Amino acid sequence: MAREKRATPGRKAAKAPEERIRARNEAAILKAAVNLFARKGFDGTRIAEIAKASKLPKANVYYYFETKEAIYARLIERLLSGWDSALEHIRADREPREAIADYIAAKLEYSRKNAVESRFFANEMLRGGGFLSRTQRRHIQDVTHERVEVVENWIREGKLRKIDPKHLFIMLWASTQFYADSAEVAAMTLDRTSLRRTDYDNARDTIVDVILGGCLPVAGEHGPTND
Repeated sequence: MAREKRATPGRKAAKAPEERIRARNEAAILKAAVNLFARKGFDGTRIAEIAKASKLPKANVYYYFETKEAIYARLIERLLSGWDSALEHIRADREPREAIADYIAAKLEYSRKNAVESRFFANEMLRGGGFLSRTQRRHIQDVTHERVEVVENWIREGKLRKIDPKHLFIMLWASTQFYADSAEVAAMTLDRTSLRRTDYDNARDTIVDVILGGCLPVAGEHGPTND
């Protein structure tokens, strides 16, 4: 009797050939699209250009994505998911020093690995963000409000100075996104032709020191507040 094969614990089942082909082709389409969107914007990019850049027939692009809007929406969802993952470090059960430092590190790492995606989003927002759906806008606001409440709670507990949480997040986004959205300017400032991994490490340490230096209370400055 033939022995029945057993799945190895912890090992994921191999993808079927069709799934591998789909994953590979979708990845090629999304990579081509995000580069074009980042340079030319949504209106300036055509499906034919995406097909050519992805080295796939135009019909294949339509097979995986019915419209250009569908490609755009997938890219936005993927980017928001990455940002959400970084924000998960800002939690009420953590101490602000470690939580904020970890968030800055995660956000910079995302900018380093996904610079084109970040520029694509920034450019579309500069154009008015007209293709950002109402649901996506609401999601950004809801997630931000949740983290603002965490920071407000830290302030009430005396763990942070009385700062404006929303402006804190704007500062965090601005400082970490700059290394993706304006990488050329950052490199030029650092006398580089392009940014290196060590530049992101130094940026992380500097941003963490500056932000925490302005947020954390000096010993004996004030205790928990009741207002």
